[in-house]
Amino acid sequence: MRRPLRLLFAAAAVLVLVPGWTGETRLPLLGDAATLTATPVALDPADPARRRVGDLVLVAGWRLASDDRAFGGFSALAVRDGRVTMVSDGGNLVRFSISDDGSVRGATFGRLATGPGTGWEKRDRDAEAMAEAPDGTRWIGFESRPSIFRYAADGRMTGAVRPRAMRRWSVNGGIESLARLPDGRFVAIAEQSRRGEGRARPGLIFAGDPITAPAPAAFRYLPPPGSSPSDAAALPDGGLLVVNRRFRLPFRFSAELTLVPAGAIRAGATVTGRSLAVLDAPLVHDNFEGVAVTRQGGDTIIWLVSDDNESVLQRTLLLKFRLDTREARRP
Repeated sequence: MRRPLRLLFAAAAVLVLVPGWTGETRLPLLGDAATLTATPVALDPADPARRRVGDLVLVAGWRLASDDRAFGGFSALAVRDGRVTMVSDGGNLVRFSISDDGSVRGATFGRLATGPGTGWEKRDRDAEAMAEAPDGTRWIGFESRPSIFRYAADGRMTGAVRPRAMRRWSVNGGIESLARLPDGRFVAIAEQSRRGEGRARPGLIFAGDPITAPAPAAFRYLPPPGSSPSDAAALPDGGLLVVNRRFRLPFRFSAELTLVPAGAIRAGATVTGRSLAVLDAPLVHDNFEGVAVTRQGGDTIIWLVSDDNESVLQRTLLLKFRLDTREARRP
């Protein structure tokens, strides 16, 4: 077979064997061999004894790393029964348990086998938010192809929805936050505002499981000036904890955590939150995109994970805080 014909045949074979292939390089996938290390990080590198920032007290913090080149980009987080689940904005899935001393146990790597599109390109698995039920059911919000997918505890996809209201959200600024409230409702918030709405971000309230619930009601979330919501999680009392990310040139991320009171989120409302803490230089800081809330004894625990954007200038950080809202507290 002549060389031009061989090339033509090869190209045709790719198109047949790889549906939806557009010439883009396949998104990086984690291998089956899970290697994961956790190196301690301080809240304040200049004062390692410091533990408090605002209403948060650092329990432990780590820089996570792996030999796998596809490791990183984590934008969604869930913690249940001591087991951490992180999903990247390319659909890679990492699960492990970690002790406060940094000991990592039972690490596994995987990927979302189903989701929007074919799964060849990164935008097909652009997971940016996750909510989890006690039985392990997960709901994952995809930004580039705005939608919510539901997965069983064993990873099977069991439903998907693309609400009509969400279709008007920006492709690159769509669903970034997804939280399951204690009363069974779900809240979703977009990363970017719509034209003419200033800094208010559109949000949706689902009466129950987004896959089966009626059409959601709309509200608006007002983040702190200069920031965008990057994730949210429900507190035990029904309040909504929102992570608001800022980016400043030349290359600096910070995050402000705000608390929207229980009951404030309702149809037609414009809500804002009370500031709980700001993570900015000289304190530990990065591109925090995932948040989860758990209980430990009588304490409310807040977990944060950062998206390193596959950049050598950033890190994958996992921070564990105790929420302490006492009025009498030291700075």
